[in-house]
Amino acid sequence: MTQVWYNGAFLDEVDARLSIADRGFTLADGIFETVLGIDEKAIWLTEHLHRLRDSASQLDLRVVFDDQSLETAVIGLLRNSRFGRSAIRITLTRGPAAKRGLWVDGPSLPTLLITCAPSSRMAESQSVVIARSTRRNEHSPLSRIKSLNYGDNILARREALSRGAADALMLNGQEHVVCATVGNLFARIAGQWVTPPVSDGILPGIARGKIMSCMDVEQGFLSEADLSAVDAAFISNSLGSVDVVEIEGVKLSPCLAELPVAELYE
Repeated sequence: MTQVWYNGAFLDEVDARLSIADRGFTLADGIFETVLGIDEKAIWLTEHLHRLRDSASQLDLRVVFDDQSLETAVIGLLRNSRFGRSAIRITLTRGPAAKRGLWVDGPSLPTLLITCAPSSRMAESQSVVIARSTRRNEHSPLSRIKSLNYGDNILARREALSRGAADALMLNGQEHVVCATVGNLFARIAGQWVTPPVSDGILPGIARGKIMSCMDVEQGFLSEADLSAVDAAFISNSLGSVDVVEIEGVKLSPCLAELPVAELYE
């Protein structure tokens, strides 16, 4: 039976009971982090916990456990699961509400759940389209944290699949191409790698930061017209990176095999 870590205790998943009044369930009032596990090693866990606390601070959420406790929980789940390659999800919500309403008066008892599931390697390559059904809101603070509200991303992914693509690139309110549904975008134009800036409404991905530290990458705005000049592109997140080999029917060359990206996840 699968084990989880729920508010300080290891439990079988059937014994972890979420309150029907939990605001994460009723209002998506919470945040999460997804961490890659390789055997018993959690990749970039320190950075994920730092971002978890930073995001929690922005939403006035409390993290009542210290980093050592959370690391012990993560390693314990990895050790017990023995998946080899895992996706660890840390979910923090404001917890159960005493009464209905958009905001709560006074402190709440937060819910912190950590789960571990098997994770396959990213696909070698994928085709993408430009999402037309929704936009990324660059003016919202939620665009720069891993909020539980993933509605726009879900709509964009559904559109991509309905159009025969694996993923969608999302536009913001200024018509800039900003990100994929679950990852940051890197595009090569005239030999220079470019990734959209945080001000465009992107999540400042941990993998994005690692990649920018080992490659010559500029932050710059990308329009749809700019995509016609792209000769290579890839999408990154904390579970891996994948080549983009087609954008709106235009073929691109695979590039990741030539780049120092895969080794960052080891």
